[in-house]
Formats: sequence, C-alpha cells, structure tokens
Amino acid sequence: MKLVRHALLVLMLGLGLSACGDRERATDTAAREGVLLWGNGTEPKGLDPHLVTGVPENHIISSLIEGLIAYHPDNDMIPAPGMAESWEHDGQYTVWTFHLRDAKWTNGDPVVAGDFVYSWHRALIPELGNQYAEIFYVMKGAQAFNEGKTKDFSTVGVKALDDKTLQVTLNGPAPYFPNMLKHYSWFPVNPRAVEEHGGMADRQSGWSTLENYVGNGPFRLKKWVTNQEIEVERSPTYWDAKTVKLNGIRFFPIENAGTEEVMFRGGRLHLTNNVLNDKVPVFKKKMPDELKIEPYLGNYYYKINVERKPFNDPRVRKALALAIDRKLLVEKVTKGGQLPGTGFVPAGVPGYPPSDRADFHPEEARKLLAEAGYPNGKGFPKTEILVNTLETHRQIAEALQAMWKEHLNVDIGIYNQEWKVYLNNVTNGDYDMARAGWIGDYVDPSAFLNIMTTGNGNNDTNWGDPRYDALIRDAQRAPDEKTRFAMLREAEQIMMDAMPVIPIYFYTRVYLKDPRLKGWHPKLLDNHPQKYLYFEEQGQPAPAE
Repeated sequence: MKLVRHALLVLMLGLGLSACGDRERATDTAAREGVLLWGNGTEPKGLDPHLVTGVPENHIISSLIEGLIAYHPDNDMIPAPGMAESWEHDGQYTVWTFHLRDAKWTNGDPVVAGDFVYSWHRALIPELGNQYAEIFYVMKGAQAFNEGKTKDFSTVGVKALDDKTLQVTLNGPAPYFPNMLKHYSWFPVNPRAVEEHGGMADRQSGWSTLENYVGNGPFRLKKWVTNQEIEVERSPTYWDAKTVKLNGIRFFPIENAGTEEVMFRGGRLHLTNNVLNDKVPVFKKKMPDELKIEPYLGNYYYKINVERKPFNDPRVRKALALAIDRKLLVEKVTKGGQLPGTGFVPAGVPGYPPSDRADFHPEEARKLLAEAGYPNGKGFPKTEILVNTLETHRQIAEALQAMWKEHLNVDIGIYNQEWKVYLNNVTNGDYDMARAGWIGDYVDPSAFLNIMTTGNGNNDTNWGDPRYDALIRDAQRAPDEKTRFAMLREAEQIMMDAMPVIPIYFYTRVYLKDPRLKGWHPKLLDNHPQKYLYFEEQGQPAPAE
C-alpha cells in the first residue's frame, strides 16, 4: 500500500507541475517562477510551534513564524535580528532586554512584547502538554510554573516593559541565550487567533489549520493537502518583505528516499531530505555538484524503554551499546561521512569533546550480558527495534541486528511505522527500543543533555536520575563556562553509565540540491533562512498584495 501511495504521489506531482508540457521539467518552470520544490521527509505532525518536536515541522514553521532572533544566513553561531531589532544584557548574561521592531501578523495585528509573554505562558502551562516545555527552564521560575508548583505566571522571568520592550530574567549566566531563541519552541503565536479557537490550553485548537493560520514570518500558508503537499507564498505583511526573493515554497512529505531520488532526477524536486546510503558513492561520482555532505550537529541513537524486560537491567543496555562496531557501520552502511557516536553530545560543540563511554568493546559486552543472566544470549527474550518508515533506518537496524547476533548471539526484530504512529507509540512508551535522532536546538551541550532529565517531554525512556537532574539544573546557575561544562560532562557520564539511550553515530547532512538554488549555505544546525533563497533565472518577485 505504501509503495502504491508513493507511485501515485509521483504521478500526481508530474501531472500537476508540467504546466508547459513535456518539453520543460517542473523544476525549470518552478525555478523561473521563483518557487522552491522541497522534499521534506514526512507529513508534519502539525504546525503549532508549541505542540511539535520534529525537523520536518521546523522547515515549514520557520517559513511562517519568526521569533525574537532569526537565523543568520551562513553561520548558526551568530544570532540575527528577527522580531527583535536589538538586544542587550545586564553584563552578567542573566537579564536580557529585547527591543522589538514594527511588525505585523498576517491578520493585521501588530507584533508586541505581550505576544511573547502570552506565547511563553501558553508553552509552559501544564495542561497544554508541550514536549518542549523544559527548554524554557533556563528562565527564572519557568520550571516551578510548568510543574504546577505555582499558578502565578508573574513569577516567571519574562515581562513586557511596554509594547516594544521585552525583559527576560534567567536562572544564571547564559551567553548562549539569544541562539536558543532561534528554535521554534520560543516562537510567538497570535493571541487573538489562539483565543478565538479554543484558548491557551486547547491541544485541538483550530488556529493552526489552513483556514485559520496566523503568522508573522516571510511566508504565509497557502495550501495544505495531507500527505501530498504544503505550499506557502510570500507574505505581504512581513516586516522585511523586500528581502524575500522566492514567491513560494512547496513542501512534499516523501518518506521513501528512492521516490525522492526519482523525483529529483526527473525534475520534480530542487531539494531532497535524504539520500539512500547505497547511492552516496554513485552520486559522489556521477552528480558531485548535486550531492551535499555537510557537518550537522546531531546524534542518531536508540531510545530504550527501561521499564521493559530485559532492558530494565542496565547491564543489558550497556552490553548492546558496547557490541556495536560504529566505525564499520559508518564506513560500510551509512557512507555519508558520519562519525561513530560514542557519547550523547555530538562532535562540533567548541570546548566540549565527545564522550567515549559507548565505544566498541565486544568482550566487555558479552561479560555484561552473562552477568545479567543471558550467557551467550541464552534465554534472551523476544524484543524489537521500532523505526519510522525510511530505508536508511531499516538498513541501520539490520546492521545492528547482525552485530548483536554476531557478538552477543541475541535475536532482535525490526518493526517500522509511519511517522505520526511512530511518534505516538514512542511518546506513550509502547516500544522496546526505538530509533531516534536529535538535532541541536542551539550549539551547546545542554541542547542535548537537557532532554534526558526525569519526565522531560522528549525523554520517553522512563529513565531518570536525581543526581543527573541536579547537575543539569545547577549548570544553569554556574558562574562561568568552564564550571558549567564540567557539570554537564559529569551528567553525561552518569547517563552513559546507565545507558537509557544507545548512541549510534554523529550526523552529517546528506542530501541532493539543485545547483541553481542560491542563498543556501552549509549550516551546522541546517537552519536556512528562507527569505534569502532564490533562483538565478527567476523573474522579479511578485508584488506584495
């Protein structure tokens, strides 16, 4: 059924985009018209920035909404002006003041400081169930409010001094705070739109549907056909509309990398989300200008449900981690320049080298498994790896399956599900082991370690450790970077000793890009400000309505 769906999708796209007949490819027509055709991996879970957690959602939401801080065109370490045209701190990096520019929402409302207070209030109310609520814990009082210890939001360190001035008070020094604000979890929502469609705590709110979506970004929502296409067009109300070069972007939810490749080579996509592992050497040789392999601050890992046998025993979890030959995996299976993932924080964070606690030690792995009661795999129960539907995830799972059979003599199955179903089952703890990936929300070890605190909405492993939680909490108040990094390193070692997650590799970004697309630069977090993208052959942008 899934292959049939993808075949139909390719046919529909071919018919829908061949406006000039067979003589011109869809990508040629779209480039001339200033429309980017983007393979986005999967159907987004939604477009509400306080209710989603994925990268596919990020691409679309970032076109529709802009936060205080925007993406820099070519450097993810540099905060660029967004809704805030300027900002400063108190000299201790603890109290930050943001000065807002004149900007509008697509419904005509002015963007004011109170919109951010409302939005962060919404993101933190326990009833909403925001999985990203913990990212706000850097703010004074945010954790206590989100945990229901107080219902008085005025105790949280954010307030509007006036319509154009927002003040934020943190728990301690955080020089990296402006870069945190680039992430969509900090984005504002339009208060009027939210209140008109169920209010702050309504998870089923209709404000973020096609008919009701209100944004303040460079594009506005134009079309949304589930499992087929989401289209955005230039927004005439955006404060920097003159800079926006594209007339629109069409995001296609294509989970099958083979289908993506066919569409790219057939002139139906300018960008792919992925490349089949086996095709990387072929593209290196035959399409070097289109193939992109770039650094990417992320880790690919397996979550483990530590409440299920036999994974409730940390010796079993560590045995599985130590029985993986990651160097062989990245060289023979993934083939995209990835690095062996021996810790949870990936390579690329200045001053914070990766841990080596999950290196390849098969003898130690066999010893631990025997100590746990499964000598040479005897008596090991039936278990499964849950992956979301994508060929590369299955290939990696099959490689690990073979390694665990070879080194531990255990048989572990593989089960795949579509993205939304997979997300729901992982969130509900309905899995043994589950494929996962985490891309840094900002360039700092805390962007990875924070998600493993007890009860964190992105943890999903049922693991928690009071000492780990205390170190993460205290690191937010550390007087200097050296002390903070030392606390975070100690926390990471605690997690690696417990092994509720199995690191696999550190990402690279491997994809195909039409060379005609300009304004797109390699980025460590793969955050590309879409207002700077353009095609050389496109005409002048359509006039704002």
